Amino acid sequence: YRNFIGTGQRCLLSVSDTEIHKKAQHSLGRFCFQSSRPLGEKTTSFQISSVGQLPHHFSAWNIQFFRSFHASPSFQAAPALFWIIVKPVQKLFAIILGRSIRKWWQALPPNKRELLKQSARKNKWKILLGASSLGVLFAIFYFTHVEETPITGRARLLVFGKEHFRELSQMEYRMWMEKFKGVILPETDVRYQVVETVLSRLSESNKDIPQVSALKWVIHVVDEPDINAFVLPNGQVFVFAGLLDAVSDIDQLSFILGHEIAHAVLAHAAEKASVVHFLDFLSLIFLALIWAICPRDSLAVIGEWIQSKLKEFVFDRPYSRTLETEADKVGLQFAAKACVDVRASSVFWQQMELAEAVVGHPKLPEWLSTHPSHENRAEHLERLIPEALKIRESCNCPSLSEPDPRLVFKLTMQQILESSKDQGSPNSTKQDLSKPKLDFPHT
Repeated sequence: YRNFIGTGQRCLLSVSDTEIHKKAQHSLGRFCFQSSRPLGEKTTSFQISSVGQLPHHFSAWNIQFFRSFHASPSFQAAPALFWIIVKPVQKLFAIILGRSIRKWWQALPPNKRELLKQSARKNKWKILLGASSLGVLFAIFYFTHVEETPITGRARLLVFGKEHFRELSQMEYRMWMEKFKGVILPETDVRYQVVETVLSRLSESNKDIPQVSALKWVIHVVDEPDINAFVLPNGQVFVFAGLLDAVSDIDQLSFILGHEIAHAVLAHAAEKASVVHFLDFLSLIFLALIWAICPRDSLAVIGEWIQSKLKEFVFDRPYSRTLETEADKVGLQFAAKACVDVRASSVFWQQMELAEAVVGHPKLPEWLSTHPSHENRAEHLERLIPEALKIRESCNCPSLSEPDPRLVFKLTMQQILESSKDQGSPNSTKQDLSKPKLDFPHT
C-alpha cells in the first residue's frame, strides 16, 4: 500500500443531463464521486463520472468539468436528440406565449376585461374540468412509463429507451477518441493491464447480472495526468493515468470502477434525462404563466429565475444525490462479489473529507451539491459494509487480511494529531501535512 496521506482519491459525475473533474475529489457519476461543493460544477445531460485526487503533499485541487454533446444522424438516437434540440425552442415558445397573453390583456378595454372575467366565473367548472383532464393525461403518461430499476427494484420514470442512449454514447465515444488520439496507451502497457485485471474481475464476478453480461466492456487508458475515469452507457471505459497514480491500492480502484459500472448498468443517464425532460415540459406551463401574470418583463425574468432555482434545489440536486447513493450501494455489491476488501470504501471518503479540511476548502451544506457530502457518503458505506461482507462470504472469497484499513486510518489520524501537537502551533497540521518530510506508517 501507498502512504494514503501522500495520495487521495475522489470520483466525479454526471449524465444525460449528466460531467471531468481535474485534480479534484472523487465523485460518482458520469455520475460520479464528486465533491459536495457546488464550486465549479457544470453538468451536461449526458455525463457519467470522473475521479479526482488529492495530489502529493496536499496541494490544492483545481476542479474542471468538461463534457460536450455531439449530434449524429443515427436513427436510434433520433428521439433523444429531438428533445435535446427542441428544449431551448420550447422555453422560448413558452416565454413568447406568456408575454403575448399579457400584452393582449393589457391592450383590452376595461369593459371587455370585465366581460371576460364574468365569463370565466360563469364557466369556472368547465375550466377546472379542462385543467384536471390535462393533469390526468400527465399522470397517465407518467405511470405508463414507470419501470423498475435493475438490481435495486426502485420505481423510476424512463421516457427515453436505454438503446437510444447507447447510440448517443457511441457518438460521444467517437468524440473522446478523437480528442485523445495519440495518448491512448497500448494493451501491452502495464497500466492498461492493471485496469484490465480489475475490470475483468468485476465483470466476471457479476456476469450473473444480465445488464453486466449484456455489455461489452472496452477499456481505454488515457496517458494524461487528469484524475478521472468514466464509463459510457455502451460499455466504453475511460481511465486516466492520473487516477492510477492517485489510488492507494487495488481495492480503492475496484470500488471506483464498480461505482462507475453501476451507473452504466442502472442506466442512470437515460433515467436522469427522462425525468429532467418530463419536468422541463411541465415547467413550461408555469413559465408561460409567469410571463403572462407578471406586469413587467423584469419581474417575469426574476420569477423565471426563482422557478429555475426552486426546481434545481428542491428536485434536481436531491435527485442526483439519490442516484449517486444508489451507485455507491450497487458498486459496493459489485466489488464484494469480486472479493474486494470492501472496508476500504468508507475510508476512501474519510480521506476525502480530511483532504478538503487540510487544503482549507470550506465545508458547505450538502443541499448545495449534486453529490452527497464526504462524511455522509462514508457513513452510508459504513452501514452497507456488513451486508457487503456477507455477499463476499457467500461468494467463497478468501478471508480479509489484517489490519482493517478503517483502523489504519484511525491510527494514522491519531498520529497526525499528535504530530500537530508536537509542533506547538494551531496551524501546524495544515502546514506540516503539505510537506513530504513526515513519515506516515504504511498499511
